[in-house]
Amino acid sequence: MIGAATWSMGDTYLAISVVILLVLSGFFALAETSLVRMNKSRARSLREQGRHGSRALVVLSEAPEKFLNPLLLLVLICQLVSATMIGVLAGHLFGAAGVLVATVGEVVVIFVIFEAIPKNFAVQYPDSAALAAAPIVGSILKFWPIKWISSLLLSIAQFVNGLFGSPGSSQRMTDSEILAMADVAHEDKAIASEERNFIHSVIEFGDTIVREVMVPRIDMVDIADTATIRDALDLAIATGRSRIPVFGEGVDDVVGMVNLRHLAGLVAEGHGAARVRDHMGGAKFVPETKRVASLLTEIRRAKTHLFVVVDEYGGTAGLVTLEDILEELVGEITDESDPEIEDDATAQSIDAGLMVSGRLNIDDANVDYDLALPKDGWDTIGGLVLDLAGGVPEVGDAFETGEYRLTVVRMDGRRIEDVMIEPLDDDE
Repeated sequence: MIGAATWSMGDTYLAISVVILLVLSGFFALAETSLVRMNKSRARSLREQGRHGSRALVVLSEAPEKFLNPLLLLVLICQLVSATMIGVLAGHLFGAAGVLVATVGEVVVIFVIFEAIPKNFAVQYPDSAALAAAPIVGSILKFWPIKWISSLLLSIAQFVNGLFGSPGSSQRMTDSEILAMADVAHEDKAIASEERNFIHSVIEFGDTIVREVMVPRIDMVDIADTATIRDALDLAIATGRSRIPVFGEGVDDVVGMVNLRHLAGLVAEGHGAARVRDHMGGAKFVPETKRVASLLTEIRRAKTHLFVVVDEYGGTAGLVTLEDILEELVGEITDESDPEIEDDATAQSIDAGLMVSGRLNIDDANVDYDLALPKDGWDTIGGLVLDLAGGVPEVGDAFETGEYRLTVVRMDGRRIEDVMIEPLDDDE
């Protein structure tokens, strides 16, 4: 017969201890989930916003392995001890049936209320949960028993993990992960399309080489060192160039550089008939395989905006300017001296055929028009067509690659100016 008389003061203390342990286990479960899901960049962002608890959160996010093992241990201790106490209390109150009552109660109460609910809350509100838990967890980890146990568990974990080899680069965030994060943020409307595209440009900027952004040799505007200052000024004005390379015996013999402002000053002073070679500045050279990011640093040090690009044989491959580099980050930059170009291709669908310039970079074409053109040894659409043709094609020649047909629409001498890109039919 079970009645009120069977409940003793010891049972009261036991029940209170069980409730305290279960509440602690729920808190530790919430802390574990929220802190593990928190990354360093998000924690620092919260600190910059001045959120309460963000300083402790940043400290924990810097070394998650230091709090993870102690939290797991505390959760386990709270749940095991509370489960044992529940079993003792149920056995005392219900006798043999207490085992069944305790088992059902532990599953429902411990798992649902003090495990599932806190962890789901931490998943739905990660910032609030992490900010609330971080100061308390940080204080708990400072107690010497917890600190000693934490160090012991961390040493054991590191030893066991060491048996499987070095973690290597798996813990480092890769470029592809950053790009994926930007895409997810754009899908969640956290950032705009322009911001997503800029992040992609910055990440890809580090892998871009000078050859991919330079003005090719065939499009260079240059002048002989025997020309007059007046001729150089007229050429700069006619072409809209602020700097022009000067060549000696040929285009592969770049001997200097002239500046539009300097040329205008010389003409104003009455030196228009003087030779360019007597008033030119020095030329800067850069290999075509140099990283664009490194070149940007070099441009800042050299205080010049134009470099002559040379190939592996020392010949002139083209020119690269500060504007060419910045366009890799922010897109095409135009001013009043640039010709008006109607870009109807951006409104076209690949299903109806897409007209593009042969000088368009393949990477840009793939991104801007959602294509999947191959890139292996060439940088532009024209280079791809030349490779497929195995020589210089003629207008009207069509070539197939992957799921596309590329048709030469317009040529300028041996250079491919316009290409029509069409999808292949399923039977093709």
